[in-house]
Amino acid sequence: MSDIPILSLLTFLPLVGAVLILSIRGDDAIVARNSRWTALWTSAINFFVSLYLWFKFDQSTANFQFVEKVDWMPEFGISYHMGVDGISLLFVLLTTLLTPICILASWESIKERVKEYMIAFLILETFMIGMFSALDLIVFYIFFEAVLIPMFLIIGIWGGTRRVYAAFKLFLYTLLGSVLMLIAMLAMYFDAGTTDMVELMTHSFPTGMQPWLWLAFLASFAVKVPMWPVHTWLPDAHVEAPTAGSVILAGVLLKFGGYGFLRFSLPMFPEASVMFTPLIFTLSIIAVIYTSLVALAQVDMKKLIAYSSVAHMGFVTAGTFTMNIQGIEGAIYQMLSHGVVSAALFLIVGVVYDRIHSREIAVYGGLVHRMPAYSLIFMLFMLASVGLPGTGGFVGEFLVLVGLFQVNTWVAALASLGVILGAAYMLYLYRRVIFGQLTKESLMKIKDMSPREWAVFAPLIILTLWMGIYPSSFLDFMHVSVENLLTQVETALAASGQSIAGN
Repeated sequence: MSDIPILSLLTFLPLVGAVLILSIRGDDAIVARNSRWTALWTSAINFFVSLYLWFKFDQSTANFQFVEKVDWMPEFGISYHMGVDGISLLFVLLTTLLTPICILASWESIKERVKEYMIAFLILETFMIGMFSALDLIVFYIFFEAVLIPMFLIIGIWGGTRRVYAAFKLFLYTLLGSVLMLIAMLAMYFDAGTTDMVELMTHSFPTGMQPWLWLAFLASFAVKVPMWPVHTWLPDAHVEAPTAGSVILAGVLLKFGGYGFLRFSLPMFPEASVMFTPLIFTLSIIAVIYTSLVALAQVDMKKLIAYSSVAHMGFVTAGTFTMNIQGIEGAIYQMLSHGVVSAALFLIVGVVYDRIHSREIAVYGGLVHRMPAYSLIFMLFMLASVGLPGTGGFVGEFLVLVGLFQVNTWVAALASLGVILGAAYMLYLYRRVIFGQLTKESLMKIKDMSPREWAVFAPLIILTLWMGIYPSSFLDFMHVSVENLLTQVETALAASGQSIAGN
């Protein structure tokens, strides 16, 4: 397979599946059935193809691997340039894993316009993989923005009662930040004379220019994370999105911002990154504490988990700007773990929503008496979200806190409050839904997990425990790339007479 353009295959194979679904004909039942199976097989094959990257990746080098480069608009220096390093590889694998899980989770809950829904999900997968693999500014921007289109449709067509409002709110928030990012990209092109991201990582942008470029990228990435105070679109989007929409939104799309900080802000604008680190720490701590308190006040299960996502991503942004090995690796690990755990938590809400058609916490209670298997799985992911040792959630938060303590003890201490508050709102949710007496008539005949639902959760259970018990199998992939990133930052700062805070 060494001669096969593996990243292009991974990126565009879902589009082939979308075209196949588009060609399906027959009555509604046949079209729906064949569309589901075509989408599932396409996304499953894509996942197994992505495992080739895992097994063939050389962990000893920080260079981009599986590189493909073809002139696209040579007169402007723009090329179709793809490649992955130890950071982006893990996000590609996360994307290819969650997509078939989302399609399987939608098997029975999506009954209208099944054909269009499956096409939207496969197109979304193409754009997500393309974004993580792109090594050209313009190619990156196209994939980064194109993700909005299928996500907008998934929420706006198959969402809840306020789906149109939520979809437009997502679109407008993201669009505003992205326009500023596009202007910054044009400025970078005119200064460096190239759109190649590999070359831009070693280009020295003028000191006076860096803060403006950094702020323009922040406008886009902060919305995507989302950081406080531009997080308000997220609870609405999660509540109104179908279950699988929430899964892919929390599992992959929220990682775009954190990935962007690692790919652009730190290596390309190191001086500005040091300058604005106090701002990031402040916004991150507010996100961790404030949104955790807001989560405690929620009566809707999806909204509680949505606010918990903002709090967990606060750890990510804080860890990223520690600019040390532990903090950055912890931030990446937290993103990966959150991608798995938050996806599972939204699927857990979807299981009972499909049966009772309510997400209100007060509607439930005593489910352990009727759904013991469901209660056990819920407990695992609730504890992973809290950061119990032995789960992936613990490793990411621990490394971030270790990194923060090296830089600023007060920031680390305040971030630690997020761990305590996280335990409070997740245990509150679990106690209200699972424990107590089974008194509500609507729950008396509720059924436990089906084989299809077990198939949905099985890979997420394995991965959560694997990440908690054997973290080095993931940390080893990213370690050399993170070291190289920090070396780039330190070299650029030394040239300007600065150093990383705490060093």
